[in-house]
Amino acid sequence: MFGYSMKHILHSCVLLTILIGALKVRISRYLSGNDNIDYSTFTILLNCIKLATLISLPHMLFNFLGLIMYDAFPGKVKLKGSPLLAPFINIRVVTRGDYPQLVKTSVKRNLKTCIDAGLKNFQIEVVTGKPIGLMSHRRIRELVVPSEYQTKTGALFKARKLQYCLEDGVNKLADHDWIVHLDEETLLTENSIHGILNFVHDGKHLFGQGLNTHPSENVVNWITAVADSFRVAEDMGKLRFQFRMFHRPLFNIKGSFLVAQAGAEKHVSFDNGLDGSIAEDCLFALKADSLGYTFDFIEGEMWEMSVFTISDFIRQRTRWNHGLYLVITSDLIPLKNKICVASMWCSLQLLPFSITCSLLSFIINLEYHILIDLLGIFISIVTIYRYIYGSLQSFSFENYSTFSSVMMRVLLIFSPLTVLLECIALVYAFFDRNYYEFYVVNKEQPVVDHKD
Repeated sequence: MFGYSMKHILHSCVLLTILIGALKVRISRYLSGNDNIDYSTFTILLNCIKLATLISLPHMLFNFLGLIMYDAFPGKVKLKGSPLLAPFINIRVVTRGDYPQLVKTSVKRNLKTCIDAGLKNFQIEVVTGKPIGLMSHRRIRELVVPSEYQTKTGALFKARKLQYCLEDGVNKLADHDWIVHLDEETLLTENSIHGILNFVHDGKHLFGQGLNTHPSENVVNWITAVADSFRVAEDMGKLRFQFRMFHRPLFNIKGSFLVAQAGAEKHVSFDNGLDGSIAEDCLFALKADSLGYTFDFIEGEMWEMSVFTISDFIRQRTRWNHGLYLVITSDLIPLKNKICVASMWCSLQLLPFSITCSLLSFIINLEYHILIDLLGIFISIVTIYRYIYGSLQSFSFENYSTFSSVMMRVLLIFSPLTVLLECIALVYAFFDRNYYEFYVVNKEQPVVDHKD
């Protein structure tokens, strides 16, 4: 039906029913005259604060449109061309080298997946700060970055390693070859390989981004797993809409499942100083956008792992927060290319105020202006629904009882906790002024054995 799967139709009906129902109740109250606002100084102040939190509206609107307009459960990716005719694909993994067993396991699995998927012209390249000792194989390259290597602008951490790969004498790729960027724990799937092949065969855009899910075969921490489920919704909502509709990284991208043509990546460069060393992926994308490059969304999914501990979760979010701040204040990116990222970052800082305003309306008899309240309801419902959709995409449901159990956890327990953790991370980031710390979380223990 209209090219949509039945799952997508059901999910769209549920989302629209919840949204329309909530808006209808609010409008009915207003029309019935039971919406008399006491324009006291306190009420006006809270309405102003609530109005400021609506800066997240564009961000949530992109999520909503992406989840409704495009199939949210697309299924298996069909190849549009032969793998034999595909250009060379370099699968690049960047790591400090602190967790060698994790990298070895990931490389071994990804090599098998590539071969099983029929990929012929490829190489897996691990760029590391410390020797790992990968197995000897013609399709595996271990590249150790010399400790004395420095970029021209003093880029650090992952950006420094990524730039080293592009240096003359190190780079072995032709401009027409392609690079697939992965994190050290990222696992390829047959779907993602087919999506990448379709993308490079098409060749209309030189940069692309795909979906990362967090499978539930080995959930170490349910709270952090549910917290990361909203990122799945962001991939299929906001990221997909911005790439499919505008072919631009208006809000942001991720450093994993990022596909780039080698020549274009070298032109854009990861050598962007200290400001481009924390959220190097975001600054790289905005810089590419300012240079006129276009992006597209890649079908398929890759598997990643959520952080294992609450402390790692908070430190990870703090790094992201600091990194985005450095990007939006950087002189390397014109204002017109980072305005959406800036609005997203500002909306994140106002999250505690948004939650407070919503709770106050239940605790005390407080009413907000009808327009402010309607937009706030839309934002709240889309925010909550991201966790539901992300959980549906990430977690395995063998039967109805499993589905009910997980949804109960998501809605009643974990979603409120994860929102609280996001707020704690914001407070932590506010007091932690060490903007140039690149904290790396541990994802090596316990060992994960994903099912094929």
